[in-house]
Amino acid sequence: MLTPGTAAASDIAAANAARAGASPATLAKTRDAAQQFESAFVTQMLTHMFDGVGNDPMFGGGKGEEVFKSFLLDEYGKSVSRAGGLGIADAVQKEMLRMQEHHA
Repeated sequence: MLTPGTAAASDIAAANAARAGASPATLAKTRDAAQQFESAFVTQMLTHMFDGVGNDPMFGGGKGEEVFKSFLLDEYGKSVSRAGGLGIADAVQKEMLRMQEHHA
């Protein structure tokens, strides 16, 4: 779910890119890359946060939880990014477009 502030930030980034002459394909690619970056960042934050959380012996623990915890945290990171994230994707996309503009 997108928050109003995030949708507005994305709209602003798209408007700035359109003024700079970025094609819709470029916008889509930079947006995807920026969201992947934000997802990886959030996953790393969550990984360090969950390092201090122990396993519940009644409902978890064991080798299975150990193995699949990284997959779960990766999905959490993707979910946070898709839901609007922390605003990192917007800043990264803006910078990517600015860098492409300077090299064009």
